[in-house]
Amino acid sequence: MAEHDSDRGDREPDEKGVPFDEEAAWQAIVAGYGAEPPDPPGARPYKPVEDLALLEKEPPGEDAEGPGEPGSDRPLGSSVSFAPGVGPRDYRLAEPSEDDLGEDDEGHFVPPEPPPLPTADTTARFAWLGVVGGPVLLLLAVLLGWEMTWYLATLGIGGFLGGFVTLVTRMRTDEDGDDPGRGAVV
Repeated sequence: MAEHDSDRGDREPDEKGVPFDEEAAWQAIVAGYGAEPPDPPGARPYKPVEDLALLEKEPPGEDAEGPGEPGSDRPLGSSVSFAPGVGPRDYRLAEPSEDDLGEDDEGHFVPPEPPPLPTADTTARFAWLGVVGGPVLLLLAVLLGWEMTWYLATLGIGGFLGGFVTLVTRMRTDEDGDDPGRGAVV
């Protein structure tokens, strides 16, 4: 504000000979605080929330033409309402038939059957049993109130750690020299 006021000092006032009464301007602002400004001419007030679902009554003096007719100020579709379950979002497409496809169309894509999962060897099965079974054994011991003996803790913690290390060391490493970095190959 200080820069703005200092700039005004060397310029001419907007209206010559009429001093600006700042006190009167502030009193007018304070007097009008909280008052709602009047509606502009020709504006219709908003409808209350309770009346939104009701049909719109035309104010007197407007012509009785419908929307979209010549001479009407309302755009086409301004008063369109749909019954529940009959709106544009409830439209369903017709089921496609074989006649819809042309000679060049191949039809719908049907993916091939996926290959069967590879069977795990015995070592991998015991490793997974340790990784999953160790924490489950410790959780059961806590929930059922078993006494936490040294062999129960060793079996749970050791099974988890041993299975984890076994699975990590047996992971496949694809260190081929012509590997493009696992990206798309064109």
